[in-house]
Amino acid sequence: MRLVIARCSVDYAGRLTAHLPSAPRLILVKADGSVSIHADDRAYKPLNWMSPPCTLKEGADGSEGVWTVVNKAGEKLIITMEEVLHDSSHELGVDPGLIKDGVEAHLQELLADRIETLGDGYTLIRREYPTAIGPVDILCRDADGGTVAVELKRRGDIDGVEQLTRYLDLLNRDPHLAPVRGVFAAQEIKPQARVLATDRGIGCLVLDYDAMRGIEDDKLRLF
Repeated sequence: MRLVIARCSVDYAGRLTAHLPSAPRLILVKADGSVSIHADDRAYKPLNWMSPPCTLKEGADGSEGVWTVVNKAGEKLIITMEEVLHDSSHELGVDPGLIKDGVEAHLQELLADRIETLGDGYTLIRREYPTAIGPVDILCRDADGGTVAVELKRRGDIDGVEQLTRYLDLLNRDPHLAPVRGVFAAQEIKPQARVLATDRGIGCLVLDYDAMRGIEDDKLRLF
């Protein structure tokens, strides 16, 4: 990954046009070829970006200090450098992926073990059902035999709904599973996340972690 902090202006030319006037900004160039422009006031979301596959040319058209990023559709992100304050590259290697915290992992285990929490007649297909973009927390079937994908969070926000939406898009391409509907389950679901989930036809379920642990503790076990 390459990190560049520079005073720069940015112009995007494609389906739309956009202009960012001169200001100090962070430019990220990742190993996958993506380029994103960041300010210091909006958490993780970039001001503008170009997703891979794309090409980056520095000093394109003989203009020193101009970066031109072009994607396969011919759209351009033109970054005009006025002053470079920092420029460094770092090898991050292969990321091990997100490891769920203890509560979230235990919620998944509990819900899979007590799948009827979702409704009468539900049956578990498997936990951590693999997809091309990561595993779905729980895949199950409802009483009518329909496939249900469940995404589990401790605190459910819009990002979790977006994640489940991407999973559903992939799962519904599999004729052996489709149609697949989604359930967003969390100990707390933010109002904005609930609105977005409802708009996309995704069900919401608030989980009581303490009650679920109590159910588990009351189970008869054969040792």
